[in-house]
Amino acid sequence: MASEAEIEYEEASEAEIKYDEEYVWNSRGLKLFACRWLPANGSPKALIFLCHGYAMECSITMKSTATRLAKAGYAVYGIDYEGHGKSEGVPGLVMNFDFVIDDCSEHFTTICEKAENKKKMRYLMGESMGGAVALLLHRKKPQYWDGAILVAPMCKISEEMRPNTVVVSVLSALSKVVPSWRIVPIPDIIDVAFKVPEVREEIRANQYCYKGNPRLRTAYELMRVSTEIEQSLHEVSLPFLVLHGEEDQVTDKAVSKQLYDVAASSDKTLKFYPKMWHGLLYGEPPENLQIVFSDIIGWIEQKTHHGNSRLERELKEEHEHLVKSDL
Repeated sequence: MASEAEIEYEEASEAEIKYDEEYVWNSRGLKLFACRWLPANGSPKALIFLCHGYAMECSITMKSTATRLAKAGYAVYGIDYEGHGKSEGVPGLVMNFDFVIDDCSEHFTTICEKAENKKKMRYLMGESMGGAVALLLHRKKPQYWDGAILVAPMCKISEEMRPNTVVVSVLSALSKVVPSWRIVPIPDIIDVAFKVPEVREEIRANQYCYKGNPRLRTAYELMRVSTEIEQSLHEVSLPFLVLHGEEDQVTDKAVSKQLYDVAASSDKTLKFYPKMWHGLLYGEPPENLQIVFSDIIGWIEQKTHHGNSRLERELKEEHEHLVKSDL
């Protein structure tokens, strides 16, 4: 149970934030849940777009993350993928990961292109599978995003969580015939991802978090995409901060190191956290969360303060267009 002081602090923090939610339609006619946290007073310093993990959702499990960022002065936007959270679709089913990327890209860029947001810096923040989403959004529009915070990104599924070669072969064949079957044998991710027992219980009690074994097609898509990303890490060119717990048993920390080593980005930072698990944003004790968010907010503050070449380039192009129009 939270203490009275903690409850008062949470209420004071939420009073500084305006929260809204809505439903948007994707190109395939499905209704997707979207939400946003905005600083209640003043214009946001920059835009941050949340990409949640597999079987998770934005409005509840990522609320504390968004609240911290909005309290620091940033506008935070999230969307539940098809088959996740409060969005429509078969629960836990990802038929094609490209659909997830298209949906996020459409929603996020629509927000970025609003008149009041055009001159604001824009960051992607992806956790676990959401890290893969962030990297693929960058690949879809390499010059569009100003940076990414990648938290235990799914650049490769750890060997402990990955089915053996025979199972993978069977998955590939069956996923095309019975995509929604839930027969993929893996350990309970909640038990190995989140250190704090109370957080595990909160996630299990959250009706919008998918439980049970991954569906065949989802498992196939996650393996396909993680392999694809691992083979193209050298193409990553945007500024990024990658964070990984040293005791993560879900995604491979060695590939986060590989991403840092081989990415084309000239601005990149890697942080490993001793004794921390996979769920760095809300699965660790308060003192660990303080360390993680201090690093995240500090990195964003630095990038936002200095600005970047994308904004300068767009302003220059806008100026040149106006000059030509006057001639």
